[in-house]
Amino acid sequence: MCGIAGLVLSPDAPPPDPAVIEALTRAIAHRGPDGSGHTMVGRVVLVHNRLSIIDLVTGDQPLFAGSAALVANGEFYNYRELRRDMPEVAFSSNSDCEPPLHLWLRQGPAYASALRGMYAIAIHDRATRSVTLTRDPFGIKPLYYAAITGGLAFASEPQALLNAGLVSRAVRPQARDELFQIQFTTGAETIFPGIHRLLPGETLHCRDGQIVERTRLAALPDGPPETISEADALARLDRALEESVDLHQRSDVPYGMFLSGGIDSATLLTLMARLNDKPVLAFTAGFAHPGAADEREQAAVVARALGARHETIEVSEAMVWRHLPEIIACLDDPVADYAIIPTWFLARRAVQDVKVVLSGEGGDEIFGGYGRYRTAMRPWWLGGKVMRARGNFDRVRVLRQHPGAWRDGMLAAEAQATRPGRTRLMVAQEIDMADWLPNDLLIKIDRGLMAHAVEGRTPFLDKGIAAAAFLLPDALKVNKGMGKWILRRWLEQNCPAAQPFAPKQGFTVPIGQWIGNQGARLGKLVAAQPGVAEIAYPDKVEALFRRSNARRHGFAAWTLLFYALWHRAHIQGLAPEGDVFEALSRV
Repeated sequence: MCGIAGLVLSPDAPPPDPAVIEALTRAIAHRGPDGSGHTMVGRVVLVHNRLSIIDLVTGDQPLFAGSAALVANGEFYNYRELRRDMPEVAFSSNSDCEPPLHLWLRQGPAYASALRGMYAIAIHDRATRSVTLTRDPFGIKPLYYAAITGGLAFASEPQALLNAGLVSRAVRPQARDELFQIQFTTGAETIFPGIHRLLPGETLHCRDGQIVERTRLAALPDGPPETISEADALARLDRALEESVDLHQRSDVPYGMFLSGGIDSATLLTLMARLNDKPVLAFTAGFAHPGAADEREQAAVVARALGARHETIEVSEAMVWRHLPEIIACLDDPVADYAIIPTWFLARRAVQDVKVVLSGEGGDEIFGGYGRYRTAMRPWWLGGKVMRARGNFDRVRVLRQHPGAWRDGMLAAEAQATRPGRTRLMVAQEIDMADWLPNDLLIKIDRGLMAHAVEGRTPFLDKGIAAAAFLLPDALKVNKGMGKWILRRWLEQNCPAAQPFAPKQGFTVPIGQWIGNQGARLGKLVAAQPGVAEIAYPDKVEALFRRSNARRHGFAAWTLLFYALWHRAHIQGLAPEGDVFEALSRV
Protein backbone atom coordinates (compact mmCIF):
# COMPACT_ATOMS: atom_id res chain seq x y z
CA MET A 1 0.00 0.00 0.00
CA CYS A 2 1.13 3.52 -0.66
CA GLY A 3 0.31 7.20 -0.47
CA ILE A 4 -0.17 9.53 -3.43
CA ALA A 5 -0.57 13.27 -3.82
CA GLY A 6 -0.18 15.90 -6.49
CA LEU A 7 -0.94 19.25 -8.07
CA VAL A 8 -2.84 19.87 -11.31
CA LEU A 9 -2.40 23.54 -12.23
CA SER A 10 -3.40 25.62 -15.23
CA PRO A 11 -0.67 26.63 -17.71
CA ASP A 12 -0.78 30.27 -16.58
CA ALA A 13 -0.50 29.43 -12.86
CA PRO A 14 2.79 30.04 -11.02
CA PRO A 15 5.16 27.03 -11.02
CA PRO A 16 4.56 24.49 -8.23
CA ASP A 17 6.17 25.53 -4.97
CA PRO A 18 8.92 23.04 -3.95
CA ALA A 19 7.99 23.58 -0.30
CA VAL A 20 4.43 22.44 -1.03
CA ILE A 21 5.69 19.35 -2.85
CA GLU A 22 7.93 18.52 0.10
CA ALA A 23 5.06 19.04 2.57
CA LEU A 24 2.77 16.71 0.59
CA THR A 25 5.48 14.05 0.44
CA ARG A 26 6.18 14.30 4.15
CA ALA A 27 2.49 14.19 5.10
CA ILE A 28 1.90 10.82 3.40
CA ALA A 29 5.27 9.28 4.30
CA HIS A 30 3.73 6.94 6.91
CA ARG A 31 1.70 5.26 4.14
CA GLY A 32 4.83 4.31 2.22
CA PRO A 33 8.06 4.09 4.22
CA ASP A 34 9.89 1.95 1.62
CA GLY A 35 10.62 4.75 -0.83
CA SER A 36 9.37 7.96 -2.38
CA GLY A 37 9.42 9.61 -5.78
CA HIS A 38 7.79 12.37 -7.77
CA THR A 39 7.59 13.77 -11.25
CA MET A 40 6.95 17.36 -12.29
CA VAL A 41 6.12 18.24 -15.88
CA GLY A 42 5.04 21.81 -16.47
CA ARG A 43 2.34 22.61 -13.96
CA VAL A 44 1.57 19.00 -12.98
CA VAL A 45 3.17 17.19 -10.03
CA LEU A 46 2.67 13.54 -9.06
CA VAL A 47 3.99 12.38 -5.65
CA HIS A 48 4.32 8.79 -4.44
CA ASN A 49 5.41 7.16 -1.17
CA ARG A 50 5.77 3.40 -1.46
CA LEU A 51 4.96 0.43 0.73
CA SER A 52 6.45 -2.34 -1.40
CA ILE A 53 4.24 -5.45 -1.67
CA ILE A 54 4.59 -6.69 -5.26
CA ASP A 55 7.76 -6.34 -7.38
CA LEU A 56 10.07 -5.22 -4.59
CA VAL A 57 12.94 -4.45 -7.00
CA THR A 58 11.57 -2.65 -10.08
CA GLY A 59 8.18 -1.41 -8.86
CA ASP A 60 9.10 2.11 -7.74
CA GLN A 61 6.77 4.91 -8.83
CA PRO A 62 6.01 7.06 -10.72
CA LEU A 63 5.75 4.59 -13.59
CA PHE A 64 6.16 5.86 -17.16
CA ALA A 65 4.92 4.67 -20.55
CA GLY A 66 4.77 6.70 -23.74
CA SER A 67 3.57 10.20 -22.88
CA ALA A 68 1.98 9.15 -19.56
CA ALA A 69 3.03 8.77 -15.93
CA LEU A 70 1.17 7.00 -13.12
CA VAL A 71 1.14 6.94 -9.34
CA ALA A 72 -1.19 4.57 -7.52
CA ASN A 73 -2.17 3.55 -4.02
CA GLY A 74 -3.55 0.06 -4.17
CA GLU A 75 -3.34 -3.46 -5.51
CA PHE A 76 -4.51 -4.72 -8.90
CA TYR A 77 -5.21 -8.36 -8.22
CA ASN A 78 -5.75 -9.27 -11.89
CA TYR A 79 -2.44 -7.77 -13.03
CA ARG A 80 -1.14 -11.13 -14.30
CA GLU A 81 -4.23 -11.59 -16.45
CA LEU A 82 -3.98 -8.01 -17.73
CA ARG A 83 -0.35 -8.61 -18.73
CA ARG A 84 -1.31 -11.80 -20.53
CA ASP A 85 -3.97 -9.93 -22.50
CA MET A 86 -1.43 -7.31 -23.70
CA PRO A 87 1.29 -9.49 -25.31
CA GLU A 88 2.41 -6.63 -27.54
CA VAL A 89 3.49 -4.48 -24.55
CA ALA A 90 7.13 -4.49 -23.42
CA PHE A 91 6.60 -3.95 -19.72
CA SER A 92 9.42 -2.16 -17.91
CA SER A 93 8.67 -3.69 -14.49
CA ASN A 94 6.88 -6.55 -12.77
CA SER A 95 4.67 -4.11 -10.87
CA ASP A 96 0.94 -4.75 -10.65
CA CYS A 97 0.50 -0.99 -11.22
CA GLU A 98 2.01 -0.96 -14.73
CA PRO A 99 -0.82 -2.74 -16.63
CA PRO A 100 -3.38 -0.05 -15.65
CA LEU A 101 -1.09 2.58 -17.18
CA HIS A 102 -0.99 0.75 -20.51
CA LEU A 103 -4.75 0.19 -20.34
CA TRP A 104 -5.22 3.93 -19.91
CA LEU A 105 -3.05 4.64 -22.97
CA ARG A 106 -5.38 2.41 -25.00
CA GLN A 107 -8.78 3.17 -23.51
CA GLY A 108 -8.55 6.55 -21.79
CA PRO A 109 -10.79 7.19 -18.75
CA ALA A 110 -12.79 4.01 -19.49
CA TYR A 111 -9.77 1.90 -18.50
CA ALA A 112 -11.01 1.32 -14.94
CA SER A 113 -13.72 -1.12 -16.02
CA ALA A 114 -11.05 -3.79 -16.61
CA LEU A 115 -9.42 -3.41 -13.18
CA ARG A 116 -10.01 -5.76 -10.27
CA GLY A 117 -8.66 -4.57 -6.96
CA MET A 118 -8.50 -1.68 -4.54
CA TYR A 119 -6.97 1.51 -5.82
CA ALA A 120 -6.63 5.26 -6.03
CA ILE A 121 -4.81 6.28 -9.23
CA ALA A 122 -3.47 9.47 -10.79
CA ILE A 123 -2.30 9.45 -14.43
CA HIS A 124 -0.75 12.44 -16.21
CA ASP A 125 -0.59 12.50 -20.00
CA ARG A 126 1.83 15.14 -21.27
CA ALA A 127 0.47 14.93 -24.82
CA THR A 128 -3.09 15.90 -23.85
CA ARG A 129 -2.17 17.97 -20.77
CA SER A 130 -4.68 15.83 -18.85
CA VAL A 131 -4.74 14.19 -15.44
CA THR A 132 -7.07 11.31 -14.64
CA LEU A 133 -7.97 10.49 -11.01
CA THR A 134 -9.70 7.16 -10.30
CA ARG A 135 -10.99 5.35 -7.20
CA ASP A 136 -12.08 1.70 -6.96
CA PRO A 137 -15.84 0.94 -7.05
CA PHE A 138 -16.12 -0.11 -3.40
CA GLY A 139 -14.14 2.88 -2.11
CA ILE A 140 -11.56 0.67 -0.40
CA LYS A 141 -8.73 3.10 -1.05
CA PRO A 142 -9.22 6.81 -0.34
CA LEU A 143 -8.60 9.81 -2.57
CA TYR A 144 -9.37 13.47 -1.85
CA TYR A 145 -9.10 16.63 -3.90
CA ALA A 146 -9.52 20.38 -3.46
CA ALA A 147 -9.75 23.41 -5.69
CA ILE A 148 -6.79 25.69 -4.99
CA THR A 149 -5.44 28.88 -6.51
CA GLY A 150 -4.59 28.03 -10.10
CA GLY A 151 -6.03 24.51 -10.22
CA LEU A 152 -6.46 21.35 -8.14
CA ALA A 153 -4.60 19.40 -5.47
CA PHE A 154 -5.17 15.78 -4.49
CA ALA A 155 -3.92 13.36 -1.81
CA SER A 156 -4.59 10.02 -0.16
CA GLU A 157 -5.49 11.80 3.09
CA PRO A 158 -7.05 15.22 3.79
CA GLN A 159 -4.37 16.00 6.38
CA ALA A 160 -1.80 16.18 3.57
CA LEU A 161 -3.73 19.02 1.93
CA LEU A 162 -4.07 20.75 5.30
CA ASN A 163 -0.44 20.30 6.33
CA ALA A 164 0.75 21.60 2.96
CA GLY A 165 -1.24 24.79 3.57
CA LEU A 166 -3.41 24.24 0.50
CA VAL A 167 -6.72 24.27 2.43
CA SER A 168 -7.56 26.12 5.63
CA ARG A 169 -8.44 24.25 8.82
CA ALA A 170 -12.16 24.64 9.49
CA VAL A 171 -15.25 22.53 10.21
CA ARG A 172 -18.32 22.24 7.99
CA PRO A 173 -21.23 22.29 10.49
CA GLN A 174 -23.52 19.88 8.60
CA ALA A 175 -20.78 17.26 8.45
CA ARG A 176 -20.13 17.73 12.17
CA ASP A 177 -23.84 17.13 12.79
CA GLU A 178 -23.64 13.90 10.80
CA LEU A 179 -20.57 12.80 12.76
CA PHE A 180 -22.35 13.31 16.07
CA GLN A 181 -25.57 11.65 14.97
CA ILE A 182 -24.35 8.65 12.93
CA GLN A 183 -20.56 8.53 13.73
CA PHE A 184 -19.45 9.15 10.12
CA THR A 185 -20.05 11.66 7.32
CA THR A 186 -21.70 11.09 3.96
CA GLY A 187 -21.27 11.93 0.31
CA ALA A 188 -18.51 13.70 -1.56
CA GLU A 189 -18.10 16.63 0.83
CA THR A 190 -15.82 16.05 3.81
CA ILE A 191 -15.92 17.78 7.17
CA PHE A 192 -13.28 20.21 5.86
CA PRO A 193 -14.82 22.96 3.66
CA GLY A 194 -13.30 22.71 0.21
CA ILE A 195 -11.94 19.14 0.50
CA HIS A 196 -13.90 16.56 -1.48
CA ARG A 197 -13.82 12.79 -1.71
CA LEU A 198 -13.68 11.02 -5.02
CA LEU A 199 -16.77 8.86 -4.70
CA PRO A 200 -16.35 5.08 -4.88
CA GLY A 201 -15.91 4.09 -8.52
CA GLU A 202 -15.50 7.67 -9.71
CA THR A 203 -13.05 8.83 -12.37
CA LEU A 204 -12.29 12.53 -12.79
CA HIS A 205 -10.77 13.67 -16.07
CA CYS A 206 -8.95 16.98 -15.61
CA ARG A 207 -7.31 19.35 -18.07
CA ASP A 208 -5.41 22.56 -17.39
CA GLY A 209 -6.34 22.50 -13.72
CA GLN A 210 -10.10 21.97 -14.25
CA ILE A 211 -12.38 18.93 -13.98
CA VAL A 212 -13.86 18.41 -17.45
CA GLU A 213 -15.56 15.02 -17.12
CA ARG A 214 -16.82 12.63 -14.43
CA THR A 215 -17.71 8.98 -14.86
CA ARG A 216 -18.52 6.31 -12.31
CA LEU A 217 -18.43 2.51 -12.07
CA ALA A 218 -21.01 0.74 -9.90
CA ALA A 219 -19.81 -1.73 -7.29
CA LEU A 220 -23.01 -3.82 -7.34
CA PRO A 221 -24.82 -5.48 -10.24
CA ASP A 222 -28.18 -4.00 -11.16
CA GLY A 223 -31.47 -5.80 -11.57
CA PRO A 224 -34.06 -7.68 -9.51
CA PRO A 225 -33.32 -10.78 -7.41
CA GLU A 226 -32.50 -13.84 -9.47
CA THR A 227 -34.08 -17.27 -9.28
CA ILE A 228 -31.55 -19.84 -8.05
CA SER A 229 -31.59 -22.87 -5.78
CA GLU A 230 -29.64 -22.95 -2.54
CA ALA A 231 -27.45 -25.76 -3.85
CA ASP A 232 -26.53 -23.85 -6.99
CA ALA A 233 -25.96 -20.67 -4.98
CA LEU A 234 -23.62 -22.52 -2.62
CA ALA A 235 -21.61 -24.01 -5.46
CA ARG A 236 -21.28 -20.63 -7.18
CA LEU A 237 -20.38 -18.93 -3.91
CA ASP A 238 -17.64 -21.47 -3.21
CA ARG A 239 -16.03 -20.75 -6.57
CA ALA A 240 -16.28 -16.99 -6.09
CA LEU A 241 -14.90 -17.07 -2.55
CA GLU A 242 -11.96 -19.25 -3.48
CA GLU A 243 -11.10 -17.12 -6.49
CA SER A 244 -11.28 -13.86 -4.53
CA VAL A 245 -9.19 -15.08 -1.59
CA ASP A 246 -6.66 -16.58 -3.97
CA LEU A 247 -6.32 -13.24 -5.79
CA HIS A 248 -6.10 -11.31 -2.53
CA GLN A 249 -3.17 -13.47 -1.43
CA ARG A 250 -1.00 -12.36 -4.35
CA SER A 251 1.99 -10.80 -2.63
CA ASP A 252 5.78 -10.83 -2.59
CA VAL A 253 5.83 -10.26 1.19
CA PRO A 254 4.41 -12.21 4.16
CA TYR A 255 0.68 -11.95 4.83
CA GLY A 256 -1.75 -12.93 7.57
CA MET A 257 -5.34 -12.16 8.56
CA PHE A 258 -7.48 -10.62 11.31
CA LEU A 259 -9.61 -13.27 13.01
CA SER A 260 -12.63 -12.34 15.13
CA GLY A 261 -15.20 -14.71 16.56
CA GLY A 262 -17.57 -13.99 13.67
CA ILE A 263 -18.42 -15.84 10.49
CA ASP A 264 -16.83 -13.37 8.05
CA SER A 265 -13.27 -13.83 9.26
CA ALA A 266 -13.89 -17.56 9.86
CA THR A 267 -14.87 -17.82 6.19
CA LEU A 268 -11.66 -16.10 5.11
CA LEU A 269 -9.49 -18.31 7.30
CA THR A 270 -11.25 -21.41 5.95
CA LEU A 271 -10.40 -20.38 2.39
CA MET A 272 -6.85 -19.35 3.29
CA ALA A 273 -6.25 -22.70 4.99
CA ARG A 274 -7.52 -24.44 1.86
CA LEU A 275 -5.20 -22.43 -0.40
CA ASN A 276 -2.00 -22.36 1.69
CA ASP A 277 0.41 -25.20 2.40
CA LYS A 278 1.74 -23.56 5.56
CA PRO A 279 -0.29 -22.51 8.63
CA VAL A 280 -2.00 -19.15 8.20
CA LEU A 281 -1.02 -16.46 10.69
CA ALA A 282 -4.15 -15.07 12.36
CA PHE A 283 -4.38 -12.14 14.80
CA THR A 284 -7.18 -11.60 17.35
CA ALA A 285 -7.78 -8.82 19.87
CA GLY A 286 -9.55 -9.06 23.21
CA PHE A 287 -10.21 -6.77 26.16
CA ALA A 288 -8.98 -6.83 29.73
CA HIS A 289 -12.32 -5.82 31.23
CA PRO A 290 -14.85 -7.92 33.18
CA GLY A 291 -18.00 -8.57 31.20
CA ALA A 292 -16.63 -7.26 27.90
CA ALA A 293 -17.43 -9.23 24.75
CA ASP A 294 -14.21 -11.12 24.10
CA GLU A 295 -13.85 -13.09 20.88
CA ARG A 296 -10.49 -14.70 21.61
CA GLU A 297 -11.88 -18.02 22.83
CA GLN A 298 -14.11 -18.64 19.80
CA ALA A 299 -11.40 -17.41 17.45
CA ALA A 300 -8.99 -19.90 19.03
CA VAL A 301 -11.46 -22.74 18.40
CA VAL A 302 -11.63 -21.84 14.70
CA ALA A 303 -7.87 -21.36 14.45
CA ARG A 304 -7.20 -24.80 15.95
CA ALA A 305 -9.74 -26.46 13.66
CA LEU A 306 -8.04 -24.94 10.61
CA GLY A 307 -4.46 -25.43 11.75
CA ALA A 308 -3.68 -21.72 11.92
CA ARG A 309 -0.94 -20.06 13.90
CA HIS A 310 -2.93 -17.88 16.28
CA GLU A 311 -1.59 -14.71 17.90
CA THR A 312 -3.70 -12.76 20.39
CA ILE A 313 -3.37 -9.37 22.02
CA GLU A 314 -5.16 -7.99 25.05
CA VAL A 315 -6.21 -4.36 24.96
CA SER A 316 -6.41 -2.77 28.39
CA GLU A 317 -7.86 0.48 29.63
CA ALA A 318 -4.36 1.81 30.36
CA MET A 319 -3.25 1.05 26.78
CA VAL A 320 -6.20 2.95 25.37
CA TRP A 321 -5.63 6.07 27.49
CA ARG A 322 -1.95 6.01 26.61
CA HIS A 323 -2.41 5.80 22.83
CA LEU A 324 -5.87 7.29 22.16
CA PRO A 325 -4.59 10.72 21.00
CA GLU A 326 -2.46 9.17 18.25
CA ILE A 327 -5.17 6.64 17.36
CA ILE A 328 -7.72 9.38 16.80
CA ALA A 329 -5.19 11.62 15.05
CA CYS A 330 -4.84 9.01 12.29
CA LEU A 331 -8.55 9.44 11.47
CA ASP A 332 -8.22 12.78 9.68
CA ASP A 333 -11.49 12.05 7.84
CA PRO A 334 -13.31 11.58 11.17
CA VAL A 335 -15.04 8.34 12.11
CA ALA A 336 -16.29 8.08 15.70
CA ASP A 337 -16.21 4.28 15.53
CA TYR A 338 -14.54 2.83 18.61
CA ALA A 339 -13.62 -0.28 16.62
CA ILE A 340 -10.62 1.77 15.47
CA ILE A 341 -9.06 0.97 18.87
CA PRO A 342 -8.58 -2.80 18.42
CA THR A 343 -7.84 -2.27 14.71
CA TRP A 344 -4.95 0.07 15.53
CA PHE A 345 -3.50 -2.27 18.17
CA LEU A 346 -3.85 -5.31 15.90
CA ALA A 347 -1.96 -3.50 13.15
CA ARG A 348 0.77 -2.54 15.61
CA ARG A 349 1.16 -6.22 16.49
CA ALA A 350 0.80 -7.56 12.95
CA VAL A 351 3.59 -5.42 11.47
CA GLN A 352 6.09 -7.41 13.52
CA ASP A 353 5.42 -10.42 11.28
CA VAL A 354 3.64 -9.34 8.08
CA LYS A 355 3.08 -6.41 5.73
CA VAL A 356 -0.36 -7.55 4.48
CA VAL A 357 -3.49 -8.69 6.34
CA LEU A 358 -6.81 -9.92 4.99
CA SER A 359 -9.90 -8.72 6.81
CA GLY A 360 -13.65 -9.39 6.71
CA GLU A 361 -15.00 -5.90 6.02
CA GLY A 362 -17.91 -5.97 3.59
CA GLY A 363 -19.36 -9.33 4.55
CA ASP A 364 -22.41 -7.87 6.28
CA GLU A 365 -23.12 -5.45 3.44
CA ILE A 366 -22.72 -8.00 0.63
CA PHE A 367 -24.61 -10.87 2.32
CA GLY A 368 -27.23 -8.94 4.33
CA GLY A 369 -25.95 -9.43 7.84
CA TYR A 370 -27.02 -6.44 9.91
CA GLY A 371 -30.08 -6.52 12.17
CA ARG A 372 -31.15 -3.15 10.75
CA TYR A 373 -31.67 -4.88 7.40
CA ARG A 374 -34.28 -7.18 8.90
CA THR A 375 -36.10 -4.16 10.30
CA ALA A 376 -35.90 -2.35 6.96
CA MET A 377 -37.39 -5.37 5.16
CA ARG A 378 -40.69 -5.11 7.07
CA PRO A 379 -43.49 -2.79 5.94
CA TRP A 380 -44.11 0.11 8.32
CA TRP A 381 -47.28 -1.46 9.73
CA LEU A 382 -45.22 -4.42 10.94
CA GLY A 383 -42.59 -2.28 12.62
CA GLY A 384 -40.40 -1.59 9.63
CA LYS A 385 -38.48 1.69 9.53
CA VAL A 386 -35.78 3.42 7.55
CA MET A 387 -32.23 2.92 8.69
CA ARG A 388 -30.70 5.44 11.08
CA ALA A 389 -33.98 7.22 11.64
CA ARG A 390 -32.70 8.48 14.99
CA GLY A 391 -29.40 10.12 15.78
CA ASN A 392 -27.07 9.33 18.66
CA PHE A 393 -27.69 12.71 20.32
CA ASP A 394 -31.48 12.85 19.84
CA ARG A 395 -32.09 12.11 23.51
CA VAL A 396 -28.82 13.42 24.92
CA ARG A 397 -29.25 17.12 25.69
CA VAL A 398 -25.73 18.49 25.88
CA LEU A 399 -25.33 20.38 22.59
CA ARG A 400 -26.06 24.10 22.33
CA GLN A 401 -27.95 23.52 19.10
CA HIS A 402 -29.56 20.23 18.17
CA PRO A 403 -28.10 18.79 14.93
CA GLY A 404 -30.18 19.77 11.93
CA ALA A 405 -30.43 18.34 8.40
CA TRP A 406 -28.12 15.52 9.44
CA ARG A 407 -30.15 12.97 7.44
CA ASP A 408 -29.86 14.82 4.12
CA GLY A 409 -26.94 12.64 3.00
CA MET A 410 -28.80 9.49 4.00
CA LEU A 411 -31.89 10.65 2.10
CA ALA A 412 -29.78 11.13 -1.02
CA ALA A 413 -28.36 7.62 -0.69
CA GLU A 414 -31.85 6.19 -0.14
CA ALA A 415 -33.15 7.90 -3.29
CA GLN A 416 -30.20 6.65 -5.34
CA ALA A 417 -30.57 3.07 -4.09
CA THR A 418 -34.32 2.81 -4.64
CA ARG A 419 -34.74 1.49 -8.17
CA PRO A 420 -37.38 -0.63 -9.93
CA GLY A 421 -37.17 -4.34 -9.18
CA ARG A 422 -35.13 -4.00 -6.01
CA THR A 423 -36.35 -5.40 -2.72
CA ARG A 424 -36.24 -3.45 0.53
CA LEU A 425 -33.25 -5.54 1.57
CA MET A 426 -31.31 -4.73 -1.59
CA VAL A 427 -32.03 -1.02 -1.11
CA ALA A 428 -30.79 -1.18 2.49
CA GLN A 429 -27.62 -2.97 1.40
CA GLU A 430 -26.83 -0.38 -1.27
CA ILE A 431 -27.45 2.50 1.15
CA ASP A 432 -24.77 1.08 3.42
CA MET A 433 -22.46 0.47 0.46
CA ALA A 434 -22.77 4.14 -0.50
CA ASP A 435 -21.65 5.71 2.79
CA TRP A 436 -21.37 3.51 5.88
CA LEU A 437 -18.91 1.13 4.25
CA PRO A 438 -16.51 3.58 2.52
CA ASN A 439 -16.85 6.45 5.01
CA ASP A 440 -16.71 4.45 8.24
CA LEU A 441 -15.49 0.85 8.02
CA LEU A 442 -12.99 1.33 5.20
CA ILE A 443 -11.59 4.60 6.56
CA LYS A 444 -11.13 2.85 9.89
CA ILE A 445 -9.16 -0.04 8.42
CA ASP A 446 -7.20 2.14 5.98
CA ARG A 447 -6.00 4.65 8.58
CA GLY A 448 -5.65 2.15 11.43
CA LEU A 449 -3.39 -0.10 9.35
CA MET A 450 -1.53 2.56 7.41
CA ALA A 451 -0.55 4.20 10.70
CA HIS A 452 1.73 1.16 11.04
CA ALA A 453 2.50 0.71 7.32
CA VAL A 454 0.40 -2.47 7.05
CA GLU A 455 -1.72 -3.14 3.98
CA GLY A 456 -5.30 -4.25 4.58
CA ARG A 457 -7.13 -6.35 1.99
CA THR A 458 -10.87 -7.07 1.95
CA PRO A 459 -11.74 -10.14 -0.17
CA PHE A 460 -15.51 -9.76 0.29
CA LEU A 461 -15.29 -6.43 -1.55
CA ASP A 462 -14.60 -7.92 -4.95
CA LYS A 463 -16.55 -7.76 -8.18
CA GLY A 464 -16.68 -11.58 -8.35
CA ILE A 465 -18.19 -11.84 -4.86
CA ALA A 466 -20.68 -9.04 -5.62
CA ALA A 467 -21.75 -10.81 -8.81
CA ALA A 468 -22.24 -14.08 -6.96
CA ALA A 469 -24.09 -12.73 -3.93
CA PHE A 470 -25.88 -9.40 -4.33
CA LEU A 471 -28.66 -10.58 -6.66
CA LEU A 472 -29.45 -13.66 -4.57
CA PRO A 473 -33.09 -13.86 -3.43
CA ASP A 474 -33.77 -12.32 -0.04
CA ALA A 475 -34.41 -15.76 1.48
CA LEU A 476 -30.79 -16.76 0.82
CA LYS A 477 -29.59 -13.66 2.66
CA VAL A 478 -32.09 -13.43 5.53
CA ASN A 479 -33.81 -16.58 6.75
CA LYS A 480 -35.28 -17.69 10.07
CA GLY A 481 -34.39 -14.36 11.62
CA MET A 482 -30.72 -14.63 10.66
CA GLY A 483 -28.73 -12.58 8.18
CA LYS A 484 -25.98 -13.92 5.90
CA TRP A 485 -27.89 -17.17 5.53
CA ILE A 486 -26.02 -18.46 2.46
CA LEU A 487 -22.64 -17.66 4.03
CA ARG A 488 -23.65 -19.47 7.22
CA ARG A 489 -24.69 -22.50 5.19
CA TRP A 490 -21.36 -22.45 3.34
CA LEU A 491 -19.44 -22.22 6.60
CA GLU A 492 -21.53 -25.00 8.15
CA GLN A 493 -20.30 -27.28 5.36
CA ASN A 494 -16.69 -26.12 5.34
CA CYS A 495 -15.86 -25.22 8.95
CA PRO A 496 -18.51 -26.39 11.43
CA ALA A 497 -16.21 -25.43 14.32
CA ALA A 498 -17.11 -21.81 13.55
CA GLN A 499 -20.67 -22.50 14.79
CA PRO A 500 -22.19 -20.32 12.08
CA PHE A 501 -25.74 -20.59 13.42
CA ALA A 502 -24.88 -19.74 17.01
CA PRO A 503 -26.34 -16.44 18.31
CA LYS A 504 -24.16 -13.50 17.34
CA GLN A 505 -22.12 -12.29 20.31
CA GLY A 506 -21.26 -8.92 18.85
CA PHE A 507 -18.03 -6.98 19.10
CA THR A 508 -18.12 -4.14 21.60
CA VAL A 509 -15.22 -2.15 22.97
CA PRO A 510 -15.93 -1.41 26.67
CA ILE A 511 -15.24 2.28 26.10
CA GLY A 512 -18.31 3.43 28.03
CA GLN A 513 -17.16 1.63 31.18
CA TRP A 514 -13.61 2.90 30.75
CA ILE A 515 -14.85 6.46 30.33
CA GLY A 516 -17.03 5.93 33.41
CA ASN A 517 -13.97 4.94 35.42
CA GLN A 518 -12.44 8.34 34.62
CA GLY A 519 -15.70 10.27 34.14
CA ALA A 520 -15.18 13.18 36.52
CA ARG A 521 -11.62 13.78 35.31
CA LEU A 522 -12.36 13.36 31.61
CA GLY A 523 -15.56 15.38 31.70
CA LYS A 524 -13.82 18.54 32.87
CA LEU A 525 -11.02 18.13 30.32
CA VAL A 526 -13.35 17.46 27.39
CA ALA A 527 -15.74 20.28 28.31
CA ALA A 528 -12.83 22.75 28.28
CA GLN A 529 -11.67 21.89 24.76
CA PRO A 530 -12.28 24.68 22.22
CA GLY A 531 -13.90 22.34 19.72
CA VAL A 532 -16.37 21.07 22.33
CA ALA A 533 -16.95 24.34 24.21
CA GLU A 534 -18.26 26.07 21.08
CA ILE A 535 -20.96 23.45 20.48
CA ALA A 536 -21.85 22.02 23.93
CA TYR A 537 -22.74 23.23 27.43
CA PRO A 538 -19.72 22.55 29.70
CA ASP A 539 -21.79 21.66 32.79
CA LYS A 540 -23.91 19.20 30.79
CA VAL A 541 -20.79 17.63 29.26
CA GLU A 542 -19.35 17.07 32.72
CA ALA A 543 -22.63 15.56 33.93
CA LEU A 544 -22.76 13.28 30.88
CA PHE A 545 -19.31 11.88 31.59
CA ARG A 546 -20.24 11.15 35.20
CA ARG A 547 -23.09 8.88 34.03
CA SER A 548 -21.40 7.38 30.98
CA ASN A 549 -21.85 3.78 32.12
CA ALA A 550 -25.32 3.89 30.54
CA ARG A 551 -25.06 2.77 26.90
CA ARG A 552 -26.59 5.86 25.26
CA HIS A 553 -24.68 8.23 27.51
CA GLY A 554 -21.50 6.21 27.08
CA PHE A 555 -21.58 6.50 23.30
CA ALA A 556 -22.33 10.22 23.47
CA ALA A 557 -19.42 10.70 25.88
CA TRP A 558 -17.15 8.71 23.56
CA THR A 559 -18.20 10.86 20.60
CA LEU A 560 -17.40 14.07 22.49
CA LEU A 561 -14.05 12.65 23.61
CA PHE A 562 -13.31 11.58 20.04
CA TYR A 563 -14.25 15.00 18.68
CA ALA A 564 -12.18 16.85 21.29
CA LEU A 565 -9.05 14.88 20.36
CA TRP A 566 -9.80 15.01 16.62
CA HIS A 567 -10.36 18.78 16.71
CA ARG A 568 -7.05 19.30 18.52
CA ALA A 569 -5.17 17.33 15.87
CA HIS A 570 -6.84 18.49 12.66
CA ILE A 571 -8.37 21.88 13.34
CA GLN A 572 -5.99 23.27 15.95
CA GLY A 573 -3.07 21.46 14.28
CA LEU A 574 -1.60 20.19 17.59
CA ALA A 575 0.60 17.10 17.76
CA PRO A 576 -0.94 14.12 19.63
CA GLU A 577 1.68 14.08 22.37
CA GLY A 578 1.27 12.29 25.70
CA ASP A 579 -1.63 10.22 26.96
CA VAL A 580 -5.24 11.34 26.73
CA PHE A 581 -5.12 13.29 29.99
CA GLU A 582 -1.86 15.04 29.13
CA ALA A 583 -3.07 15.90 25.64
CA LEU A 584 -6.39 17.33 26.85
CA SER A 585 -4.69 19.30 29.61
CA ARG A 586 -2.88 21.44 27.02
CA VAL A 587 -5.73 23.80 26.16
